[in-house]
Amino acid sequence: MTKRDLVVRISEDTGMIQQQVLEIVQRTLDYISDAVAKGETVELRNFGVFEVKVRKARIGRNPNAPARDVHIPPRAVVKFKPGKIMRDHVIKLTPKAPEAKAKPPEAKP
Repeated sequence: MTKRDLVVRISEDTGMIQQQVLEIVQRTLDYISDAVAKGETVELRNFGVFEVKVRKARIGRNPNAPARDVHIPPRAVVKFKPGKIMRDHVIKLTPKAPEAKAKPPEAKP
């Protein structure tokens, strides 16, 4: 789903003009981005939580030159933790493991 798809669906559901919906959606995303960029946690009940985490510095290896170590500095990343309702919806997409079918034993001559 793209932002455009979201705007069209909201516009159809509410009867609002698409340009107004686009402004609201964009402003919402801008506010979320601004808050996360300041290091704030953004919690949207029943949807999820956006928060900034700092990854520790570590040593990596170049696959083309594995004998050489590469220093990877610490850096801030955005983490998303889905809310309970979203998690419950997504878990339904988990494929079920095929059950082992019992084969009848073959007769040996």
